[in-house]
Amino acid sequence: MISGPLAPMILADQGADVIKVEPPGYGEAARQIMSYRAGMAALYANCNHGKRSIGLNLKMTEGLEILYELVRDADVFVQNWRPGAAERLHVGEADLREINPDLVYASVTGFGDDGPYADRRSYDPIFQALTGYISAQTNPQIPIPDLVRNAVVDKATSHQLAQGITAALLARERGAGGQHVRVAMLDAALSFFWPDGMMRHTLVGEGVENPMTPGERFQMLATSDGQLVTWMGSAEQMRDGLRAMGRADLADHPSQRGRPMLEEANQQARAEAMNEAAGKLSTAEVYERMVAHQVPAAPILTPSEVFEDPQIVHNGAVLEGEHPVYGRYRRVRPPLQFSATPCEQTPPAALYAEHTDEILAELGRDAADRERLREMGVIPTPR
Repeated sequence: MISGPLAPMILADQGADVIKVEPPGYGEAARQIMSYRAGMAALYANCNHGKRSIGLNLKMTEGLEILYELVRDADVFVQNWRPGAAERLHVGEADLREINPDLVYASVTGFGDDGPYADRRSYDPIFQALTGYISAQTNPQIPIPDLVRNAVVDKATSHQLAQGITAALLARERGAGGQHVRVAMLDAALSFFWPDGMMRHTLVGEGVENPMTPGERFQMLATSDGQLVTWMGSAEQMRDGLRAMGRADLADHPSQRGRPMLEEANQQARAEAMNEAAGKLSTAEVYERMVAHQVPAAPILTPSEVFEDPQIVHNGAVLEGEHPVYGRYRRVRPPLQFSATPCEQTPPAALYAEHTDEILAELGRDAADRERLREMGVIPTPR
């Protein structure tokens, strides 16, 4: 629902013409997820704007033939079924390569094309558990591992896939021909977690020092009326954090300089001093002090408060629009900004099979032929 659809949406934001092929009935499952209104669900909207939707029954010969017609002139085909499903539907790489030899065929799997877990159902929390995310989400004050409570692995997979598709298209332009781009969510999860999450397991063997306790530089301070996060990435920032909290005495103490400040007892003393001082101040007061001392910090905003943050407002990061059927909606602006080829705002997410007639007309199917396909159940009847 995310790992496959989000990647083509990223490419749509960058100018690609994306056609989403959806199954008969009600389309893909994400259309039925919570936050639903007038034929549109929020999860679907957030992963599918800029695409056109066609409803096709690929288990019928006529539906498969229409897909083949679309593939004939396509640059890229993306699927995210479990291994073997595409082949059973006759839309595997070998099937489509016969139609379009230069096609970039892209596929997402959970665990990979083969191996002991390959046939298992795969969802984001499973990969978080297997690759270290959950064990890393441990607050020292509440030592119980927890999930990252959004689909971080799905999204990491999609961004990998979008970049891989772009690389494959560039390689094709340079003469490499079409190829198969594969990404397993398990591999994407570990790759995304690795740079900072596996620092303690990167240098192997004897003589490796681990002076910082895990997550010590991430500190969540409880204030008198809320919470605030700080990131003190250098020794000077750690001392500035103490000064901001009125603890210049500790900041200037020998225990907070040089190697001694990395000792666990001195780290603990620093954390306790910060928490004690923050508890006597409001979030706004702590935030103001941290900013004044140039210590990276931010209040913990609720989703509703995100829309009011001055920098997010300044960046124009959230866009609003009105759809004639499902009404007012919000979406996030694409984060990539191109100086010479700026992204144009793409259309909102399509209703199920909204563009079926339009796409079939482009393939040369007239109104009578489209009606025949509807009567056969190959394409859906407009609602």
